[in-house]
Amino acid sequence: MLNDHKRKYCVVGLGATGWSVVNYLLKTNADFVVTDSRTAPPKLAEFKSLCPHVPLYLGAINIPADCTEVVVSPGIVVETTLPKYGDIELFASVVDKPVIGITGSNGKSTVTTLLGDMARASGFNPGVGGNLGTPALDLLDKGHDLYVLELSSFQLETTDNLSLKVATILNLSPDHLDRYTDMHEYAYAKQRIYKNAEFAVTNVDDVATAVDKPGLSFGLSSGNYHLQDDCLTKNGQQLLAIKELGILGQHNQLNALAALAIGELAGFSLPSMLQVLRDFNGLEHRCEKIMQDSRRVLWVNDSKGTNPGATLAALYGLVDNISGKWVIVLGGEGKQADFSELCTSVAKHCKAAILIGAEQQNLAKLLDNKIPCYRAKDLSSVVSIGRDITQSGDGVLFSPACASFDMFDNYQQRGEVFKHHARNYA
Repeated sequence: MLNDHKRKYCVVGLGATGWSVVNYLLKTNADFVVTDSRTAPPKLAEFKSLCPHVPLYLGAINIPADCTEVVVSPGIVVETTLPKYGDIELFASVVDKPVIGITGSNGKSTVTTLLGDMARASGFNPGVGGNLGTPALDLLDKGHDLYVLELSSFQLETTDNLSLKVATILNLSPDHLDRYTDMHEYAYAKQRIYKNAEFAVTNVDDVATAVDKPGLSFGLSSGNYHLQDDCLTKNGQQLLAIKELGILGQHNQLNALAALAIGELAGFSLPSMLQVLRDFNGLEHRCEKIMQDSRRVLWVNDSKGTNPGATLAALYGLVDNISGKWVIVLGGEGKQADFSELCTSVAKHCKAAILIGAEQQNLAKLLDNKIPCYRAKDLSSVVSIGRDITQSGDGVLFSPACASFDMFDNYQQRGEVFKHHARNYA
């Protein structure tokens, strides 16, 4: 199909996903061009060396008149009358093994990673990636007998024909409202994951995740998989004590329940899945315990908290993990999110807030007269302030509830810098 001489593709965006599309099209001998709004996208020299024959248009999105379709990277807006789709649609056109798809506002990277580990422990050879780690197209031709993909709303916008074995929306909370007009439009993009799915796993505590398909459910106190008597249970049968979980927080207990439900529908071994839950210590930058310092203050890196819902989940999940009070670090690029509910909860559960980045003033106004607020110019100052205002039994939670792009390249870099300064202080 792809090397049909009448078809010419325009690949929009030369980031990690765009590179996976380029490599895939090269393998199929397809005719294509590449365009990027940046004048110097990453690995430009490598592209010119690998693809000297491929036309490259930089500095603005330029779709030549002789192109027949557009392959767009996630998050890039392209106005065109040509057929438009993304890397997941290309993946869907050729994949011949079962695929599990995970989306949601929060927790999808943790659940995707858990399911990859559970699949391996159950004797499968899974390809794990998508929006997390390895792009989907780069997973092909590796001998995998199953795929586990994290899928963003941006990827789902441009995907029509992905037929999933199991699909889930873990939860929905306000995010990307700089891209979507409202929560309804955001939820609609997420709901596309269920379109051709055989089974669905839904969150009974979040009606926005519901769909009329066969499958299983999870929740705090109800659903096929739920919490009861300090255990993970299925229909009342105790499976694993919460204290045996390797990951912290109630939100991660829900992630574990979701993974068990998905794994059951995918045919994974229950004993193997439970052992993975005992062994798995969580992902970097997601409620990651950095240390407990000499004064018995707990330092936690949750730089992946890039929206208010993620930070609320982290705060609620960790509030009972210390004997004292939390100091929370908030701020960054706000993405036009509503921080009012978050600030109400912060005022209730935290002794102070340290504010950083572009959203400082707005957050300070919302928290005014509720709890002490401290403004920090950088993360070294954050750690210094955190050291000065905590005492034995307290914790410092770095969960900014904002994107990182006002100060850092990405949330990973932000988290690494925070950990560096925290460890230096210790």
